[in-house]
Formats: sequence, C-alpha cells, structure tokens
Amino acid sequence: MNWRRLNIVPYRLRLLLRAAFVFLMTATAGLALSVLQQEKQISYKNYQGSFQKTRVQIAATLRHPTGQLALLNPQPATGGALHPLLLPFAALDFDDQQKVQQAVAMSGCLAQYGNNGSLCVGIGNNPWAGGFIYVAGTFDSAQLVSHVRGDQIVDLAHRVKVKVALRGQSYEWIAPFEESIEPQRQAGMHGRLTGFYPADVARGKAPVVKDFRGWIWQSPRCNQPDAADDDAACTRSAFFSLRLPVAVLQQALFEKRRPEWPPADLDRINVGVAVLAPGDGAPLLDSSTGPAAPPFSLSDLKPMLLPGESLQIKRQSDSVMLPLLVAPVDPEDQSWHFVTTLIRHLPVDAYDVPLEAKEIIATPAGSYEVVLKGDVRSVSKSLSIVASRLVWFVGAMLAALMLAWLVIEIGIIRRIKVLIKRADDVGERVKAARGFSESDLADLRGEDELGVLATGLHDLLRRVREDVERGHIRAEQERDMWHAVGHEIMSPLQSLMVLHGEPGNESQRYISRMQQAVRVLYGQASPSEAFQTSELQVTEIELAGFLQNVADNAACVGIENVVYEGPAAPLTVRADEYSLEDVITHVLRNAERYRLAGSAITITLEDNGTSATVSIRNQGSQIAPEMLGKIFEYGVSEQPGNRGQGLFVAKTYMAKMGGTIIAQNYDDGVSFVLSLQRGA
Repeated sequence: MNWRRLNIVPYRLRLLLRAAFVFLMTATAGLALSVLQQEKQISYKNYQGSFQKTRVQIAATLRHPTGQLALLNPQPATGGALHPLLLPFAALDFDDQQKVQQAVAMSGCLAQYGNNGSLCVGIGNNPWAGGFIYVAGTFDSAQLVSHVRGDQIVDLAHRVKVKVALRGQSYEWIAPFEESIEPQRQAGMHGRLTGFYPADVARGKAPVVKDFRGWIWQSPRCNQPDAADDDAACTRSAFFSLRLPVAVLQQALFEKRRPEWPPADLDRINVGVAVLAPGDGAPLLDSSTGPAAPPFSLSDLKPMLLPGESLQIKRQSDSVMLPLLVAPVDPEDQSWHFVTTLIRHLPVDAYDVPLEAKEIIATPAGSYEVVLKGDVRSVSKSLSIVASRLVWFVGAMLAALMLAWLVIEIGIIRRIKVLIKRADDVGERVKAARGFSESDLADLRGEDELGVLATGLHDLLRRVREDVERGHIRAEQERDMWHAVGHEIMSPLQSLMVLHGEPGNESQRYISRMQQAVRVLYGQASPSEAFQTSELQVTEIELAGFLQNVADNAACVGIENVVYEGPAAPLTVRADEYSLEDVITHVLRNAERYRLAGSAITITLEDNGTSATVSIRNQGSQIAPEMLGKIFEYGVSEQPGNRGQGLFVAKTYMAKMGGTIIAQNYDDGVSFVLSLQRGA
C-alpha cells in the first residue's frame, strides 16, 4: 500500500492539472453554448422589431407622394434625356405658385441641375385633364427683364425654351417673360411666360400659342449676403411653371373609348428645357447637362432594408412585378461553417417561422401589393461572427491551460538546469585560463526572472572580456603611437643624413644613433588618433616664396627635378608653415615614387580670390578611379611594407588648416590639388 502511494506522488500534480483542464474545458463549452442560445433568442427578438420598423417605414414612404411617384414610375430614367414622370396628381395648378411648388416638392419630382437649378417634368394621372405636359423648376438670375408685348424680338428678355419630341414629331416653344402689373400677395416680380413658335418668331410674325400657359415668380431678396435687395445685378431665386399642349397626346385621348393613360411610350418622350438670359449668353438652366441629383426612385428603398431582406412590389391591376429589391449581404461577414451550423441548431422559439409582411398601397393610378420578406440567416451570421471570435478565445484559453505544464517543465526547470550547467562550465574555463565567451548565455536572456539572471551574468562576462581586450588594444595603440612618432622623425633625419653625409662628418654619427633610437622605440598608439588630436599654429605665410623654397630644396631630401611654376608676387595664405611643408613633402614623395624616370614634378600656384590653389603634378601611371578617395585613408597603400600614413597625414593637416586636398587623374599622370584660405 505504501509502495503504491509512493509511486503516485510524482504524478499527483500532473493528474490534478489534467483533471482541472478537463473540468475547465467542459465548463467553458457549456457556458459558451448557453450564452449563444440566449444571445440567439435576444437577437431574434431584436430582428423582429427591426423588421416591423422597416415594414412601417417602407409603407409610410410609399404612401407619401414621393413614394407614389416612385411607384408610378418604376423604371428610372436612362441616358441624358429628360422624360416626363407620371405624377400622383390629376393635374398641376400651374397658375398658383404655392400649389405648384407644394405639389412638385412633396412628390419629389424636382431633380437637381447644377448648384441652384431644379426641374420637374410630368403628366397628370387623369387623362381627361388634357394631354398636357407640365414643367416646373427653379433657377437663379439677376432681376428679370420683361418682354414688351407686340415686340417680335424676344432675345432682349428672359425666356424659356422648351422642346418635346415623341412618336416621330417634334414640338418647340419659346416663351419670353412678360411682367404682370397685377399685384400679388408676395413681393417680387411675377408675370406670364407667353408661348410662341420659334419658326413664327424668325419670320417676324409670331402669334401667341393659345393653349400654352406659363408663369414665373422671382423672389425680391438677394441671394448674395453682401449685396442690397434693390441691386438689379444681384442674383435672386426664380420659380416657373409651364403647361405644354401636345397635340399628339390630345388626339390620342379621343381615338378610343377608354384612352390608354399614361402613354405606353412615356419613357420615350424627350423633353428639353432651357432658361435663357437676355442676349446670347450661357443658359441659366439647361436640362441637357443632366441632373446632378435625380428624383426619388424605388431603388432608394434598398438602404432601408436589412441585410438579406427582399422587397417585392406587384401592380394589382395587371399583376406586373416591379424590380425586386434585395439588400446585399456583407461579403466580409464570414465565419466558420461549423459554428454557423451549431448556432442554427440551437433551439429558439418561433425561429423557423418565416418573416413576411404584406401591405397594400393605393395610388390614383391603381393599387400595389408590397411584400417584405425577412432573412433570419442574418441572425445566425451575426452570432456566428461573434461565436467565431469566441472560439478563438476559448481555444486560446484551453491551449494555455494545456501548455501550462509544458511552460513549467520546459520554460522554467529546463532553463534553470541549463543555466547552472553553463555557469559551471564558465567557472571551469576561467580556472583553466582557456578563455570564455558571453555567447554561452546569450540564448537564455529574457525579461522574466531567469532571463534577468542570465542577462546579468552575460553582461558581467562581457565586461570582463572587454577589459581583457581593452588591455590588448591599449598595448597595440602604444606601439602604433611610437611607430607614428618614428615615422615622422625619420623623414627629417633622412634629410639631415643627406646634408651631413660626407665621410668623416661627426654629425653623421649622431644622426645614425638617433635613427637607431627611433627604430628601437617604435611603439604603441593609434597614429590616426595622434594626428587627429594634434594642434596646429595657423598663421599667415607668404605662399609663393614658400613654394619656391620647397622646390629649390627638394633635392636635399632626395627628390630631384622639382620645378615651381607660379607667380612671383607675394600671396598670403593661412596655414602652419611646418605642417604645410610636411603635407607638400608627403605629396612630393608619392609623386616621386610613381613618376616616369627623368620627368619633372611641377608645382603650380593659382590665386582664386578668397582661396589659393596649389597643384603638384607628375607624369606617370594613373590612380584607379575607385581609389581616388580611398588613398587618403589610413593604412591604404600599394607599396609592400608601407604604412599608408603619408597621405592620411596630409589630409588631416589640410583639414586642420581649413583647406582641402584631392587627387585628379590626367592623360599623362596625376595631380594633387591643395586649396588654402587667403590671408587678410
């Protein structure tokens, strides 16, 4: 019994964790299903309420004159032509401004043209009101100019030009504005639009078209806020209404006992309307430009529908089905199929009963049956989207629980063992003086407790390694410093060796000893840092004489045939005399090294006003193009055993003196160009 108890102890925590996982998974799944069932019931009730609101809203819209206009004209206008609409009124009282404005505004017949214009073209729903086409609209204009009655010239007044084309025939009228002297209830200008045939106007004998009627009313108030109302040039809003007598439509009313109304070719009747100002200017309102905002149509009911809902309208008189409207389903609302299937099988009261509502809309031209069908799939889809996210959450939670023991075993205990083992290895290496690397602990660093501990050990090892490397670097720098010092001392010592090279000269012995001492003391510092941290005494020197002296004494340092070609007049520049001599000497030695045997090295001087340019040119091989900028870097040299220090020193000293040095290739050689600032 004790043996069994001892064998279970190592697995007790593991069994407890597994039992907890099973319990949590079962509880989580049951909780998720319960929540989804409740949410489905609530969502379905909310959808029923939204469905009823949509039904009431659509029915109210269709019973309004705007909706009736859309029912009577189910086919929206196509193209740029203007076609008459069947109005939900028997006729328009075009003589009364208030009535006609109210009628076209309530019906939604007005279509927007431009920024300030609108047009409504329609026919009454009662055929016995006469075969008339009604036109109403608004436009902005300066104060209206009236036409004088009896005057055969109509271009000097505001006028309306109308053209109707149907069944192979065309009708055209031009109606100038004639101000009325009769008072009206509201202030402003008003008057008739007297109709004429354009052909009669062109002949000079234009009788008035009797059946043509039209009125125009202009507001007395100016539309521009910064202009006075009595300013004639100020733009004002004007409203006009027309009744057009169309003989073809009037004759068709008496051909049959029961005339066909509205005409079957209503959508093929083209109407053109233009409001013209006095003269030949651009129209104030032109229907040929196309409407900016068309009238209300049945397709505008689609935004009222919820996703997946459909709206079917049928005309009861002839059972003609109007275009079906179906609200699109958002393609992005995608979810997992098994989640959607699971939600559909969750029991909800009355969920399987299809949602459908019918309404009868009565219009002056007949009744329409409106059928609205709901789509309960949207309830499941909306829930499935949420459920899909919940599945990720539940899955992540269960995965976290299942991986908890792995995190403990692999992420904590294993890392502790590895950390201890590697720490022991580092200690053994240090004791054995075999060296070490902080990369042994790099993979164990992190932001947790163990990671912080590994990071601390890693940083400690890195600092120890850096201290060791710093000691080696310091030794190398000291040795390079002595090399640099020796390099700079050896050059003048070689020159002294030439000056005192006669046999038996005592100076030669001391110079040789100095050279030997410099060779022995070649040491340890970075020459680039030594040159860069040096300080120069920049003063004004006379450059022409200085260059002439350098050229004359070049042979003393072993550089033969150096020629100075420049002005003899004094030229003052800012520089350090000894540093500038070192720069020129380094450049001359490079020129002497690569020149053709027996050729001269030419030094030229040029005055540029604010600066002076010194060119040192030789004849010989060119510098590779990719090396023109690199030859001035420290350590770059083509000569074996050469430290590549001379040109680096030249560039460093020139920069400290405020100048520049560059190398240029020529066909027969190379030129080094030095630029220095002029003195005061």
